[in-house]
Amino acid sequence: MEKNSLCETLQKVREVNPLVHNITNVVVTNFTANGLLALGASPVMAYAVEEVADMAQIANSVVLNIGTLNSQTVDSMILAGKAANESGVPVIFDPVGAGATRYRTETAQKIMNEVKVSIIRGNAAEMANVVGEKWEIKGVDAGDAKGNITELAITAAQKMNCVVVITGKEDVVTDGKTTYVVTNGHPILTKVTGTGCLLTSVIGAFVGVEKDFFRATVAALTYYGIAAEKAARIAADLGTGSFQIEFLNQLSLVSFEDINQYSSFREF
Repeated sequence: MEKNSLCETLQKVREVNPLVHNITNVVVTNFTANGLLALGASPVMAYAVEEVADMAQIANSVVLNIGTLNSQTVDSMILAGKAANESGVPVIFDPVGAGATRYRTETAQKIMNEVKVSIIRGNAAEMANVVGEKWEIKGVDAGDAKGNITELAITAAQKMNCVVVITGKEDVVTDGKTTYVVTNGHPILTKVTGTGCLLTSVIGAFVGVEKDFFRATVAALTYYGIAAEKAARIAADLGTGSFQIEFLNQLSLVSFEDINQYSSFREF
């Protein structure tokens, strides 16, 4: 994959200003909205069952995130997802905490069964539990990896017939046939609540302007990781709060030159 193609996708996002419809969790709503605005996308957070279908149909992408669950939100997600499917709008799913409780796991599997998902992003534990494999998980955080993450991602993509992203120390992206490993990023991301959830929505922004979902996802991961690396260098001695602010800054400042210089990915 050429680095120039990643730059082209980022340019499309900034030019098109895609509308990303997020049904996400209450912990990350503000951070997600600000991150998407920094990127150049247009966020909307619509949850009411009375309007989610209408909003999904006019969006460029729909992001479903089960971080804070209740029955009404689940109904809204399925309504929005089905409306998006009918209108050809890509759906990106983040199965936050799948495996932590039976309700959470069953909800993730219900969404995958009832909605055609274009991309699913999670950590290894979440992905394993969505596809019915055992993996350690504590709360909504992944435990230490105890298996081959790349093989898990490929298996999940083949079972679910979509692009699968498993994020961690290295990020694995696969459609079941082609697999890339993206190594951009920084460990401090794990110390700020919502960085994984925001990443899912950023993928939604890139997918909203690029029909090649696989390429769009690699571009989003690379861009996001470079922003984190730049922010970590600037805020190295200032703590996680300063990093969070600087990260939002860098989401708006990552340039094509940065991508060409710092992007780090390989085909598996």
